[in-house]
Amino acid sequence: MPLHALLYRRTSEPQTIEVDFDGMIYPVLLRRHRQARRYTLRIQAATREVILTMPPRGTLREARSFAQKHGGWIAARLGRLPEPVPFAHDIVVPVRGVPHRIAHRHGARGTVWTEIDDNGERLLCVAGHAPHIDRRIADFLRREARRDLEAASLRYARALGLTVRRVTVRDQSSRWGSCSTTGMLSFSWRLILAPSQVLDYLAAHEVAHLVEMNHSARFWRVVHRICPHHESAKAWLDAHGADLHRYGLPDGGETR
Repeated sequence: MPLHALLYRRTSEPQTIEVDFDGMIYPVLLRRHRQARRYTLRIQAATREVILTMPPRGTLREARSFAQKHGGWIAARLGRLPEPVPFAHDIVVPVRGVPHRIAHRHGARGTVWTEIDDNGERLLCVAGHAPHIDRRIADFLRREARRDLEAASLRYARALGLTVRRVTVRDQSSRWGSCSTTGMLSFSWRLILAPSQVLDYLAAHEVAHLVEMNHSARFWRVVHRICPHHESAKAWLDAHGADLHRYGLPDGGETR
């Protein structure tokens, strides 16, 4: 364990406290940060977690008091978040921005596939037992996301004369994509839920970081050169991106 972590470690300190507001109990995760100067609260929209950051010398008593004082803020912020949407029979989810209704085909062979019914509605069909629907749909969407993101990333890399070493997809809650100096790209699988031009833009964005590892004017010129529609795609993501996190069950898994 790093020295700085040992310095600020509290072996007997709980990781979670509870806030009681208006008859409801809200769990709050505690996080110490060596550069924090005050207590702060934030809501992780993807997981609906309430996180309280504490300064190095902060006390548990002060943390409890601070969290309880802001119980109304916690309740209001959580109340404004969209309700989670599980992958279950008859639920409508977007795939590449197009609504698909999940259809459980218990006796069918196979795993997950798409169909169009007699009324023209797009279906996302899943075989097997009901308890496995969420996982099977999530695995299918991860595979589709990786396929689309890998194809788009390689296409943009060729346009710039670059090489992508590997593309992975995860359930990232804080960013849609990342790029390493060694040519490894990582994306959120939830981009497969967005319109295709949004996924396409994110692939161009991360590939452009292989040229400029920053967000300077030169970086955005590279993005614009290979992906002229980037402004509309970015605007869609800014407006609707948070909504993509409500589908399915959060998972830290990775697909390569």
